[in-house]
Amino acid sequence: MPVSRTLRLCVFAGSWLLSGCVFITGNLNPFASTPQALEEHVVSGEGRTKILLIDISRMISAQEDEGALGISRREGLTARIDEELRRAAQDDAVRAVVLRINSPGGTVTASDVIYHQIMAFKQAQQIPVTAQFLDMGTSGAYYVALAADEIVASPTTVTGSVGVVMYGVNVSGLLDKLGVKNQTIKAGAHKDIGSPLRPMTPEDQAILQDVLDGMQQRFLGLVRERRAGLNPDAIQTISDGRILTADQALQMGLVDRIGYLEDTLQAVGQRFGATGSRVIMYRRPQEFAENIYSAFPTTPSQVNLINLDLGMGSHASPQFMYLWRPGLE
Repeated sequence: MPVSRTLRLCVFAGSWLLSGCVFITGNLNPFASTPQALEEHVVSGEGRTKILLIDISRMISAQEDEGALGISRREGLTARIDEELRRAAQDDAVRAVVLRINSPGGTVTASDVIYHQIMAFKQAQQIPVTAQFLDMGTSGAYYVALAADEIVASPTTVTGSVGVVMYGVNVSGLLDKLGVKNQTIKAGAHKDIGSPLRPMTPEDQAILQDVLDGMQQRFLGLVRERRAGLNPDAIQTISDGRILTADQALQMGLVDRIGYLEDTLQAVGQRFGATGSRVIMYRRPQEFAENIYSAFPTTPSQVNLINLDLGMGSHASPQFMYLWRPGLE
C-alpha cells in the first residue's frame, strides 16, 4: 500500500499579523511503497569471476532507518545483509566476499545475527570472506568481522572496544524540580529496572552488571575461538573495552594485516588466477555505486528539514550495545 505522510507547513510573513498553516497529504516516498530488487553493479575490474563487496557502514541494527519527518525509510542492516547474501548464493560466479566495514558497532543481537548470517553463508557456499576495516571497526563491527577468514585493517583504523554497554540517564531530579511525579505501577521489584524515572539501586546495578558481564564473556569467547593467532595476553588487555590502533591490533593478533581496500581486493582476486575478477556491489535502482568506496546510499526522497536526532537515534530505550560511541556518555 502507498505510504502517505502529512506535512504541516506554517508560514510567517513579516510579523505575527500574517500566519497560516497548510496541510499536505500524499505519497512522498514512492520507493517505500514499491520494493525494488537488488541489482548488480560492477565497481572495479573485469573477468568472469566476481568478488562481492558488502558495505557495513552504519549503526548495526535490525531497525529500519527513518528520515526526517518520516518521509524516507531504509531497511535495517540485518535485513540488507541477509538479502545480499541470498542473492550471492544464487550466483555461481561469486567466488569471494569482502566486508567493507566502517562502523562503531550496534546492538548486541543485531551484531550476533549478522555474524551468524555470514558464518552460515560460508558454510553453505564454501566461499572465503575477508573483512576490511576503514576508519572504524569497533565493538559490534569487530564482532561481525570475526566471521571472516581474514581481517585487514587500514593503516589509520580504530578497532577494539570489545565490550558491552547499556546507556541510560536518571531524570528524576529534573522531574522533581518541574513538579512531575513518577507514578509507575509494577508487579515485581525490578520490573522497571533501568527506568530513567527513578535512581538505580545497588541491587539494580548488580543485576544489570551480571547481564553485561555475561554478554562480554560471550564476545571474548568468540575472539578466542575465531582468532587463532591471538597473543596470549591480548584477552586480558582488551577485556577493559579499550580502543586500539591498527598497529596495536596487529601486534595482539586481532587483525591479520594492515592494508588498503584496493590491495585487499587485488589480493583476493589473485587467488582466482590470471583471468581476473569483477568487484560487484548490490544496489537498488534508486541507489548509486560507482567505485569500491561508494558509500551506503540514502533514499533520494529524504527531506532534511528538521533534525530531531539527539544523539541516540532510534535507540532511546534501554538496549544492550556492542558499541563504541563516547559522545553518548
